[in-house]
Amino acid sequence: MMDAADIVASVLVLGIIVVSLLSNVVVLICFMYNPEIRKQVPGLFILNLTFCNLLLSVSNMPLTLIGLITTGHPGGSGFCQIVGFLDTFLTTNSMLTMAALSIDRWVAVVFPLSYHSRIRHRDAVIVLGYTWIHSLCFSTVATCRSWVGYNHLYASCTLCSVRAKGAGTQFIIFTVVLHSLTFLLTLIVLCVTYLKVLKVARFHCKRIDVITMQTLVLLVDIHPSVRQKCLDEQKRRRQRATKKISTFIGTFMVCFTPYVITRIVELFIPGPINSHWGVLSKCLAYTKAASDPFVYSLLRHQYRKTCSLLANKVLKRSTFNSSSLRIENNARRSDNSSNATNNVQPPTEKPLGQ
Repeated sequence: MMDAADIVASVLVLGIIVVSLLSNVVVLICFMYNPEIRKQVPGLFILNLTFCNLLLSVSNMPLTLIGLITTGHPGGSGFCQIVGFLDTFLTTNSMLTMAALSIDRWVAVVFPLSYHSRIRHRDAVIVLGYTWIHSLCFSTVATCRSWVGYNHLYASCTLCSVRAKGAGTQFIIFTVVLHSLTFLLTLIVLCVTYLKVLKVARFHCKRIDVITMQTLVLLVDIHPSVRQKCLDEQKRRRQRATKKISTFIGTFMVCFTPYVITRIVELFIPGPINSHWGVLSKCLAYTKAASDPFVYSLLRHQYRKTCSLLANKVLKRSTFNSSSLRIENNARRSDNSSNATNNVQPPTEKPLGQ
């Protein structure tokens, strides 16, 4: 029987699956529909991230949901090993792709004039090739050594310390190196690049603020409300830059840190870890796949504009179809009524005298 915590976790995983599928499919549609997005280098990184999130949403998340509902091993051992391979590969690939996106943004902000010569599509393909090779190496080693399987602590097919008991030190080294070269490396890259981006953004905001203040001083007859509005806009601009950087780094840390820490603690503490905490940490890691479309894509102006155009196109088409159907029905009714009128014969008048 499922307890209350398992029910809550099942509902949470189901919600994550729905949101992740819908949001990532919308990002994919925007990429396919808008040629401008396809021309941009970050579009390739976002496409790769979307691919990883979608595959994670249709392979690993449903199996975790089944594991929570049935409270047992979902599927056979071979099938679970394939899903465990995908879990390591997709998680590693998505983390490294986030690091690549942060480097791209750093180059775009710090070197805006030479950005297109520094970051080209060929360079993006090379970086993505590295993320795939890096991810394939770790996931292949874990699968070949039979270190993946159903882990009851996380209710999912992933790296399993129980299956790796015979490996001992080798599995510990592998797990520490895996998380050091994925989670820790990505976190360091995110912090370094985005904090440099924030520093440059604040420097530009400060220069704009100085110019604005000099202009306001010259305009001695300016109304106080206009002056205050300009100052408020300066403050909002600084807050927007800080908020964006905090979102990029904060979502990564909140979603992945509990899972990675639990993984490391699991290696060195002999006692059992609470299964509810393990499932919660795995759910938080899954949440990143649902939040990535909003963090990196859908809240940006270009994607919002594309979504708006697609929505208007769909609504206009549905409105046009319904209006056409309505006109056709009205025309059909008028034809039927005219035919009925033509079929009615007037009464024949008898000649007088008969």
